[in-house]
Amino acid sequence: MGMLLATVGALSTFYPDAKKIDDEIERHMAAVRLIAKVPTLAAFAYRHNLGLPYVYPDNDLSYPGNFLSMMFKMTEVQYEPDPRLERALDVLWILHADHEQNCSTNAVRGVGSSQVDPYSAVAAGVAALYGPLHGGANEAVLRMLDHIETTDNIPGFLERVKNKDEKLMGFGHRVYKNFDPRAEIIKKHVDEVFEVTGKNPKLDIAVELEKRALDDDYFIERKLYPNVDFYSGLIYEALNLPPDMFTVMFAIPRTSGWIAQWLEMVQDPETKIARPRQIYTGSREQSYVPIENREKKSEKPRAETNLIDPARHR
Repeated sequence: MGMLLATVGALSTFYPDAKKIDDEIERHMAAVRLIAKVPTLAAFAYRHNLGLPYVYPDNDLSYPGNFLSMMFKMTEVQYEPDPRLERALDVLWILHADHEQNCSTNAVRGVGSSQVDPYSAVAAGVAALYGPLHGGANEAVLRMLDHIETTDNIPGFLERVKNKDEKLMGFGHRVYKNFDPRAEIIKKHVDEVFEVTGKNPKLDIAVELEKRALDDDYFIERKLYPNVDFYSGLIYEALNLPPDMFTVMFAIPRTSGWIAQWLEMVQDPETKIARPRQIYTGSREQSYVPIENREKKSEKPRAETNLIDPARHR
């Protein structure tokens, strides 16, 4: 994500005319470029991390098929993506494209309201998605399933969740107070992916965990239903993607949602720069103490290894 964040922001210097946000043609070009280039940058970051040569886009392939080619092509002359993986990735990306005023979308609109170029505004969205509370949920689900280990351990795990000794990841949503409809759609494509990649043993744990949680009044009363992150991580892991890549996979489709939100905002004549107000709740009066009279905090002694030898740095 760090590489994606840096390179998306760098596009603003590569396309300086994008600053002309009042120009309809420039806005359109920026939107097309972002949607096209983010998967390329994501695939390049992945292959760079593995020390592999870059694979450039293939215009004969579909949008998800081209991404699979840029990620996994090796020595073959023409990469042919498996249609089941291609379809599953397409569905995942459609479902992740936009979702109201989430943290990253709000960041894009907030930064974009300063009339900065769209590449910088989308980079703000990538930065927000980088945070584990926003983009890291499907990684947390896989860690939870690893922690449970077997279906036999699920009852004990759910009891510890009720006692607040464990966290149930991939359940509940700030907007969907019943079953997340995106999770139902993703679940239908999990088996198709496993036909290609081989079954992930975590799937049995996930299915049983879902079943037991939805049979328990404790979770039903709290409206804790599986969300979009519950099954998406299983698909990404089946593709042999490292966990660090999961959030990047989220950023690719969300780019189209970010840019749609940005376009709507910059063309709205009522848009003003984002400027939330803040209510001060601290002390109303403070006595001024001159700096020489302030009590000094004792400094902790430095570790021996951090000391600088003046003789070595003359």
